[in-house]
Order: sequence, then structure tokens, then C-alpha cells
Amino acid sequence: MSDGFDPGFLGIPLPLPSPALETIRLDYPRFSVLLAPERRLAAVTGVVIDGATLRDLPRSGEWRLDPRAPDSAQAGPEIYSRNDLDRGHLVRRRDPGWGGASEARDATEATFFYTNAAPQAAGFNQSKELWLGLEDHVLAYAESTDQRLAVFTAPVLDPDDPPYRGIRVPLRFWKIAAWRSPSGLAAAGFILDQTALVDTQQGLTVPPLGAFRTFQVPIRDIAAAARVDVGVLAEADVLERPGVRPAGARELRDAGDIVL
Repeated sequence: MSDGFDPGFLGIPLPLPSPALETIRLDYPRFSVLLAPERRLAAVTGVVIDGATLRDLPRSGEWRLDPRAPDSAQAGPEIYSRNDLDRGHLVRRRDPGWGGASEARDATEATFFYTNAAPQAAGFNQSKELWLGLEDHVLAYAESTDQRLAVFTAPVLDPDDPPYRGIRVPLRFWKIAAWRSPSGLAAAGFILDQTALVDTQQGLTVPPLGAFRTFQVPIRDIAAAARVDVGVLAEADVLERPGVRPAGARELRDAGDIVL
């Protein structure tokens, strides 16, 4: 089906993070998913983005199960029917859509496998829009180099996540964006928290005053929370630079709050 995540894309060796859970690796055009059958969700996704040749393609593709993994290992359409849950793309539809038109279209359509989805509370607010645009903000920052990114995204698969229809709904998601800076590999880590929006006791309705909250956090904290070995990404964290790292998590209100 595809070539999968390219660990040499940035010109610096950068393997996929390695989760503690047992996973099935599934490769797609320009991205890979490490699917955790125990949770029926991805434990890690990784995509490479060439910002210089990104295409703005019309939305195409239908959500479907991946025949390479057992249906029982995927959170399929039954999770999302008759409730306030969206099929949240982990690898964004646009991210692998670069280069030639045909290749870009095939790559964006491949993001519609359920292996690349995770349940997110419906409805948009400023914080969720910020989360969905993080790659764009980092790409804009990286324009002075070669506009190439590697982005890793997944739910935090906490054993205490609330049960619902045969899965556990993740309350937090993590994302790490990495790029090549003049001084070497650089990376930034983020957490989205939807705890206030998920109420499985009430059929996953959205509380009226709930909100997504997006934070920039030390990558080491992401590794600990998600139980993922992030390798060289921890040392490349921009928050680890002397005099930069704030105390604990930094809540983001808009793009101007991001430290790069």
C-alpha cells in the first residue's frame, strides 16, 4: 500500500517512538501507524511533511477498516454512531498530501482508515482549532530551513480512560513535531486535554461549558504519560534550552504562546 514513515526524511536519523504496548505496524503513503490491538487505537503515528510542496486538495476519502488488521483490533464505525464523538484524524488529512498530484491524493485518502482515527468530542472552539493547526505553525517557523517536518501524534492510552462501547475513550492526545534547525534536530511537544468534554455516563454528551485545552509540555513528560520511548526527541526539545523551559505545562491560548 505504501512506503510508510521515513526515518531519514529530515537528514537526521529519527525512528518512530516506541510504545510500551504491543502494536501492529501499518504503513501508508508517507506515514505509519502503530496500532495497539488491546486498545483498538493507535499508540503512535508518524508522518513526514514536505511543506514546500504541500497541496491544498479537496477532501476525498471514506472512513474504512484496514483489512491488514483484525476488525476486532480497530475502533470502527460503531464507536461513532448516535453520539457526540467525531472521528478525529491522528495524522491530519493534509499532512501527507505533498508532491505529485496523484501521490498526494492517494496519501490524503489513506488517512481515512479507522486505524488513524480516535474519538474526539464534537464541536470546534479556538483551542481545538489551534490543535489542528499546530503543524502549520511549526512549518511557518521552519520556513528558514527546508520546511520539512516529522510529526508524531497519538492518544494517551491511559488504563483509567472511561469505557464505552468496547473501547476506552482517551481523554488526552499528544503530538511531537520535529524539524531540522541550523543547530541540529529540534522538537516541540503538545498535549490536548478533552477531559471536560467527555461524559460516558451520559452517552458521551458534551457538557455546555466544556472546552478543549491545548498545552505545550516537555517531551519527557509526554513520554512518561504515554509510556512511549521517544528516543532523541527528548534531547531535541526546544523547552530544554537554557532559560527557555517554563515550569510545567504551558497552556496555549493562541499561536503566539507556542515556544519554538
